[in-house]
Amino acid sequence: MNLVANVYRGDAVESTHLGHVAVVDANGNLLYSYGDPLRQTFARSSMKPIQAIPVVETGTADKFGLEPADLSLCCASHSGEPRHRSRAMDMLIRAGQPEEMLQCGTHVPRDEESYKELICAGKPLTPIYSNCSGKHAGMIATAVHMGEEAATYHLPEHPVQQRILDAVVDLTSYPKEKIVLGTDGCGVPVHRLPLAHYAWAYAKMAKPEVIENPTRRQAVTRITDAMIAHPEMVGGNNRYCTDLMTAFAGRVFGKAGAESVYCLGDRQTGIGIAVKIEDGGPRAIYAVVNEVLRQLGIGTDGPLEKLAEYTNPIVKNMSGKTVGRIETAFALNANNTPLGV
Repeated sequence: MNLVANVYRGDAVESTHLGHVAVVDANGNLLYSYGDPLRQTFARSSMKPIQAIPVVETGTADKFGLEPADLSLCCASHSGEPRHRSRAMDMLIRAGQPEEMLQCGTHVPRDEESYKELICAGKPLTPIYSNCSGKHAGMIATAVHMGEEAATYHLPEHPVQQRILDAVVDLTSYPKEKIVLGTDGCGVPVHRLPLAHYAWAYAKMAKPEVIENPTRRQAVTRITDAMIAHPEMVGGNNRYCTDLMTAFAGRVFGKAGAESVYCLGDRQTGIGIAVKIEDGGPRAIYAVVNEVLRQLGIGTDGPLEKLAEYTNPIVKNMSGKTVGRIETAFALNANNTPLGV
């Protein structure tokens, strides 16, 4: 049983979470693991930094004058705060496209104040509030810049998505014919492949000098630099992605994915980490990521202290009283073996 965390009510274990961890270096060596490092996984929004690569490679970012904060928003699962919505809308305006072009759908934003203001104004939710609107704005801008049909940018066969697939194949070092495509919650293709290959991709992004293509190497560096310089765009207030990159101050970049996935790269050691909680629930994922970092000795000199609220978080009842806690319960296994396909 791949137990990664226990949920306590009082001093009794009420629930458990199973999970998988892969730690890989930029040369494709599986350094550490827990559970099944080759678990076939849809990384969901953890793919966004890779999905943003063509925005830079095609010259779209330069054509429309996208700033680092814009590129960071292309990698975001944002909270729908005003700063997120305004940048996403501005990207569409620069590309000469209306909000209606967004194919991401909509949902209640994480930012409660923005949602309350919308209700008080009697206005409906629109796609710009979607946590994926920045990613979609970047895709639309790319289609416009490349002279392609913008309305169908989200379909698997569209050149926008084919360029993304090529980047996924390159960075994960996983054969295209073995990648299974699904449809993400926002309507664009999402890719299924072994967990450890996501870690490998993030390791390459953390150590871009191993990327042979100089154009891709530059694009990856520009994107990860943007995420680190503007972590507030990747998530928002009181969001783990934002708090993680803020705490590590340039060393680490990371991105959460739905169904309890998390991927990050450590620029100092050049390693990538990928985590998947088996049941897909979000409550244990950040505690597990923090514990992986602790066991690897990453951030034990201060950054993890700044992320203490995510480490073994408390469980509260409806009155706000502490009634339990979540505790991690695993130890990484040393491997140091090359990944195969």
